[in-house]
Amino acid sequence: MGNYAVIDTNQYDTTIIIPIYNVEKYLPECVESAINQTYPYIKIVLVDDGSTDSSGKICDEYAQIDSRITVIHKLNSGVSDARNAGLSIAGTKYVYFLDSDDYIAPEASD
Repeated sequence: MGNYAVIDTNQYDTTIIIPIYNVEKYLPECVESAINQTYPYIKIVLVDDGSTDSSGKICDEYAQIDSRITVIHKLNSGVSDARNAGLSIAGTKYVYFLDSDDYIAPEASD
């Protein structure tokens, strides 16, 4: 994990929402792919849906190094509810859902 450039938060127009449940093995690659988008006007919402592995801790570590990341920790209630929790704080014109065991190409949000 490194340090990342951050833009004015009032300029965000896209939110990447990542519902997370027990995916510590895949999570770093997934989050890094969101962080490294070439489109600069994104924020990232990580929704820890009651993980019992270290996924929640990994989310918190990323939030500490990149101010574009917001973490929601909640009781497990399924992927749809986790997505809805992310939507409730998105506040942007566009939303991109990314599964936590996947990753996206650097220019996916362009």
